Amino acid sequence: MLGMCRGRRKFVAASLALIFIPALTWLYLSSANFTVKPLPLSPLDPQSSVLIGAAAEHQDLELQLRDVEEHNHVLRREISLPPRVPTHSSHHSNSRQGNQLHTHSTEEGTGDSEAKKGVASGNSSDCVPQPVVNKCETIHIAIVCAGYNASRDVVTLVKSVLFHRRNPLHFHFITDSIARKILADLFHTWMVPAVHVNFYDADELKSEVSWIPNKHYSGIYGLMKLVLTKTLPSDLQKVIVLDTDITFATDIAELWVVFHKFKGQQVLGLVENQSDWYLGNLWKNHRPWPALGRGFNTGVILLLLDRLRKLKWEQMWRLTAERELMSMLSTSLADQDIFNAVIKQNPFLVHQLPCFWNVQLSDHTRSEKCYKDVSDLKVIHWNSPKKLRVKNKHVEFFRNLYLTFLEYDGNLLRRELFGCPSETDHNSENTSDARGHLPAVPAILSGL
Repeated sequence: MLGMCRGRRKFVAASLALIFIPALTWLYLSSANFTVKPLPLSPLDPQSSVLIGAAAEHQDLELQLRDVEEHNHVLRREISLPPRVPTHSSHHSNSRQGNQLHTHSTEEGTGDSEAKKGVASGNSSDCVPQPVVNKCETIHIAIVCAGYNASRDVVTLVKSVLFHRRNPLHFHFITDSIARKILADLFHTWMVPAVHVNFYDADELKSEVSWIPNKHYSGIYGLMKLVLTKTLPSDLQKVIVLDTDITFATDIAELWVVFHKFKGQQVLGLVENQSDWYLGNLWKNHRPWPALGRGFNTGVILLLLDRLRKLKWEQMWRLTAERELMSMLSTSLADQDIFNAVIKQNPFLVHQLPCFWNVQLSDHTRSEKCYKDVSDLKVIHWNSPKKLRVKNKHVEFFRNLYLTFLEYDGNLLRRELFGCPSETDHNSENTSDARGHLPAVPAILSGL
């Protein structure tokens, strides 16, 4: 029995040996053909290519994101600029029926070529230093004002300027006796710091322009801006000239700084006229005075007085007016006709201002092209005889702005300019006429 068990064990062991020895031999032989692949170290290996491809895709996404951000930045800059208006390809003839388009401007209604260059160059314009006005630099403003109605308008204008201003101001008023009394009383009452006021007798200037027939409702006073080089002090180098029917919606220092952009022989800063008046197509047989293209509106003027005097401005405008009056017989838009006739002969004199510096609310106006939002508005000009009753898409907003300043208490404008020397007189002795200083008129009004 024991012998039989031992015999079976030997048989099982021999069977297992016969089975496993061939199996082990086959495994050994097959392992000779097996090679261990090294880790992929080369960028040409498939796994490495997958990793590098993912990194490259991430980098492309970052570049695309930067491009989108830069594009959005350029768009925001473009939106902040005045709206662009395509130029007309057709030119009007040089006859009295119309005037040739202004070839110095590529954007009608804006004239802001420097702003366009900034958009074209992208972010590089951010590094260009912009001219600024010293916070204590005095800004000079000249206004022709005569009669009760003009005095009412000019008070609203002055309030809007004082409300936004951050600089000392010096007003030069060419007035009759009525307007002088009203304005002197108001400035006496308001006692606004860092404001000087000079008065010049308009009656003494009538002889300078009375020989010019004028159909405009402003009458003889509408021609007196032509003689400011003689009227204002000889040492005054530059001045901003404003019509009485102007309302400011920004700091006038922003306009004053534009003087730094004048180049060459430019001595006049003007906004293009926003109606078709000087194109001569408003009605049959319409004969406007000569002008460059649409002409320029003289409701807001930047005058470089010292250069104008050197160019003999007085002689220049007189000769032009005399020549044109031989055929035109009278002016239709007062001094504006003569300014445009001079510029037609001497286009190098004008620096075209962006149109938001004189948004004109006249009949047949194109003023809506000057702004897209309230923040774009700088100066509103009520240059229609209808004034507040003029038809305009946004007239309700403009009217409310005007009425706000009309009813504004001038005493609330009495605030100091920090960082500038204080004024002890508060314009109480700064009233004078063209012949010398006169004592101020006693205050009798509390402000309109």
